[in-house]
Amino acid sequence: MKTIKSKAKQLSVILLFAIGLVACNSKAEKKEVKNQPVATTQAIFEDTQAIVEDTQQKHEVGSQVPNELVCMVNNAYMGKPQIAVPVNGKTYYGCCEMCVGKLNNEEAARTGIDPFSNKPVDKTEAYIVLMKKEGEVAYFESEENYLNYKKTHKI
Repeated sequence: MKTIKSKAKQLSVILLFAIGLVACNSKAEKKEVKNQPVATTQAIFEDTQAIVEDTQQKHEVGSQVPNELVCMVNNAYMGKPQIAVPVNGKTYYGCCEMCVGKLNNEEAARTGIDPFSNKPVDKTEAYIVLMKKEGEVAYFESEENYLNYKKTHKI
């Protein structure tokens, strides 16, 4: 129920934004326009729904996920771009200002442990895999390590 409400709220905000854009664009154009179709609320809704679906990337358990969609402090796949945190020439990602602070100040937040080799791995260089549908990720040294891990563990 919460998911439906939050998606409805997101679509409402996007719909209002789209209506505002249409209104702004119509004010900017002073010339008279005849015989052109007017965007309906339904058409705007369908367009914004397509935009939302395009921007919300979905990955399945066991798939590699892009760095920018992971909060590297919470080790969680977020499904949308996170805050980029440049540290020592590398870009880490966090979901909030607290995470940004940790990534800037704590080396441990920037390092994961490969579950196959048990070696430390820099999160920016890791092969990141979605491990659970709740969003938990793991950092592997390589795709090969992940595939070897997968042979002996249920994912």
